[in-house]
Amino acid sequence: MSKVEEIVFSGGGSGGHVLPAITLINHLKKNHPEVKISYIGDANGIESKLISEQNIQFQSIMTGKLRRYISFQNFIDIFKVMIGIIQSFFILLGKRNSIVFCSGGFVTVPVAIASFLTGKKMYIHEQTSRVGLANKINSIFADKVFVTFEESLKFFPNEKTLLSGYPLRPEIGNVKRVDFDNILKSFNLSDGKPVLFVTGGGNGSLLLNNLIKDNLDELKDKFTIVHQVGKNFEEEYSKLNNADYYTSAFFGEEMIALMKYSSVVISRAGAGTVVELMALGKPSIFVPLAIAQKNEQYHNAMEAHKKVGSIVIEEKNLSSDEIFKAIDKCLDLEMKEIDISKNATQEITSEIL
Repeated sequence: MSKVEEIVFSGGGSGGHVLPAITLINHLKKNHPEVKISYIGDANGIESKLISEQNIQFQSIMTGKLRRYISFQNFIDIFKVMIGIIQSFFILLGKRNSIVFCSGGFVTVPVAIASFLTGKKMYIHEQTSRVGLANKINSIFADKVFVTFEESLKFFPNEKTLLSGYPLRPEIGNVKRVDFDNILKSFNLSDGKPVLFVTGGGNGSLLLNNLIKDNLDELKDKFTIVHQVGKNFEEEYSKLNNADYYTSAFFGEEMIALMKYSSVVISRAGAGTVVELMALGKPSIFVPLAIAQKNEQYHNAMEAHKKVGSIVIEEKNLSSDEIFKAIDKCLDLEMKEIDISKNATQEITSEIL
């Protein structure tokens, strides 16, 4: 095959699908500047905002959601996916000596099918411990499948699946306490109490948001709270901001420092957040999303429970009493160090180039 001149990335629907792609993109820009990078996504998805900050070409396609249940919307979305395949086909057709890398989400299915139709090599990365429907379909067309967890190997063909791990952001090993202190100052927060960091993921979590709001006064007695609420809740929660509480729709560069130096982290259990907290050796409190397909967030969280002692509370068991018990227990947990020497970013890029 001719030397790779361009890598076309695709992934979206949640930050968990986009952030590992961005880590790979930044690594490639730094170490392989001769390779052009572009991205295919949904103009209305979170990937549009996140990729616009990367100064690379972004091309949008139409996409539909893949549902495992009967819905009239499925009929409409079939046509959206077909249009997306046609759009992706013509985008990829004009890219010579290129390969495709899909990091998950419904938007990648038309791209994966179009990569097959245009004869391009295509690679996918599965972040979660349970395979998503999009990547299950994409694996049919993939030349190689990379997975984060050993438990995921059983879901893909052995001959083309590699346990690569998760592409961790380089800040994991570089962020310093002073970075964290500067962040708190920029948020105008007091620094006399331990910090509680709460995140419901890039889109926020109504369940976690309500839990914090209902117990805000008691929590503020013990903690300075930093809360990622999601864009749909920012206007409501920003009105509560004061010296003990700061809320934002989304944290970008600040996220690693907040996770590393906060005394307690309460989070949903998306694969990216779980793996990064494991890499930081942070015993956290995970509340897995119950409706996640194949209960994938629960299994992600249990990986952290086994390896670093994180606490897992299922939605059905979540209450104010349970969260305060978990916080007290979390404060007493001894940090465990785990080996993060395996460089997934390096391994993946060496395999695809």
